[in-house]
Amino acid sequence: MKKRFLTGWMIALINVAAICNVKNFPLLAEYGLSIISFLFLSALFFFIPVAFVSAELAAAWPERGIYTWVKEAFGSRLAFFAIWLQWASNVLWYPTILSFIAGTAAYAIDPQLATNPTFIFCAVLGSFWLFTWLNFFGMRLSGWISVLSALLGTLLPIAVIILFGVKWMLGHHALAFHWSLHSIFPRIDTLNELVLLSGVLLGLAGLEMSAVHAQNVRNPKRDYPLGIFVSAFLILLLSSLGALSIASVIPQSEIELTSASMRAFSYFFAAFELPWMTPLLAAITTFGAVGMLSTWIAGPSRGLLAAAVDGDLPLFLHKANRFGAPTALLTLQAILVSLLASLFLFMPSVNSSYWTLLALASILYQLMYLLFFFSFLRLRRMKKNQERPYRVPGGRWGAWIIGGCGIAGSSFGFFFAFFPPAQFNVGKLLLFESFLIVGMLFFCAIPFWIYRCRKRVWKEST
Repeated sequence: MKKRFLTGWMIALINVAAICNVKNFPLLAEYGLSIISFLFLSALFFFIPVAFVSAELAAAWPERGIYTWVKEAFGSRLAFFAIWLQWASNVLWYPTILSFIAGTAAYAIDPQLATNPTFIFCAVLGSFWLFTWLNFFGMRLSGWISVLSALLGTLLPIAVIILFGVKWMLGHHALAFHWSLHSIFPRIDTLNELVLLSGVLLGLAGLEMSAVHAQNVRNPKRDYPLGIFVSAFLILLLSSLGALSIASVIPQSEIELTSASMRAFSYFFAAFELPWMTPLLAAITTFGAVGMLSTWIAGPSRGLLAAAVDGDLPLFLHKANRFGAPTALLTLQAILVSLLASLFLFMPSVNSSYWTLLALASILYQLMYLLFFFSFLRLRRMKKNQERPYRVPGGRWGAWIIGGCGIAGSSFGFFFAFFPPAQFNVGKLLLFESFLIVGMLFFCAIPFWIYRCRKRVWKEST
């Protein structure tokens, strides 16, 4: 059978479908018109470096993603640490996407439930255990759900909110933000105005998982960079328009991270005399988020299970069923998500709970990306003779510039995640900072403890 080759445009569409989502728009809308500048900086210092580096690494070592890349550069201890960080950051991210699903679904039932912490907690708990159970039946079922959700539940809501938003902004309707050239440039006079960038970077994360397609591109040196730049442009454009659509009808102080998209939909549909579309779009958007979650629940756990092949996990976590699903890891993951979801019951608001979990997830993910970029630079120096079907353009200087930009962006995202945003009330500052610091130390210590114990106990038992 003739091997299929991907074009640059196909790569672009894969990236857009994987990263751009209406769920991210409320957080971006907090910036108002300055989101244009923030997205440009995020692309320059994070999104594009991740794309280029992951393409080279995936083409040279396509076996097991971040685990293999860090292992080749720094050994198995830090490789296990990296794959653990990827898994742990997703565990922290799950309650945020689940709260978005709950807030969106509330508009199909009772919009007031979207800001009710008890409803959000119960919905997060019930839905995650349901999705975990569905993933016990392997990737075929979750893959089928993901394809349908990407086509219907992700692209359609993005198109609708942008279409109505542009119509609103070009019409004679009052805008909730001030439109001027000066407002495009972000304020940098206070740290609290910059901390939301950590959430923006997290929203652009995950591109390294799709870079495995680089080896199937017809002309990697030409078509893959083309796909990257096209997808970067489309993601920036769609994210900017989607965020501005929300910001045009909802004042910054009233934006709810879990339900602002649906609130904007309801404003648009009421203004254009289409109120019946609100529950319909709520159901469609919920379906899209469910499909995305269904894919992500299994993905990181399978990546962590790959580390078990090298003996990096205790034996009871190696368990997989006849469908190949890592049932023990999925169950442990669901237990941790249930504990983290209880944060919605104790924080001042749904917004504050959402941001606290997002900040800790960003801290762990940026640590993983730092290992990712340092591994790239080390492998360029250590393994010069390794065959690389695709290389970061610019030779040695290009590699250092791209890697340096990525390291700078990840360091920025890691540092600013520790500061509370001015837009949300996170309660007592000491408790907020303590949760982030203790949470980071806790999740970072576990893999090193596991790795140390595995040499003394689990290897002996095998």
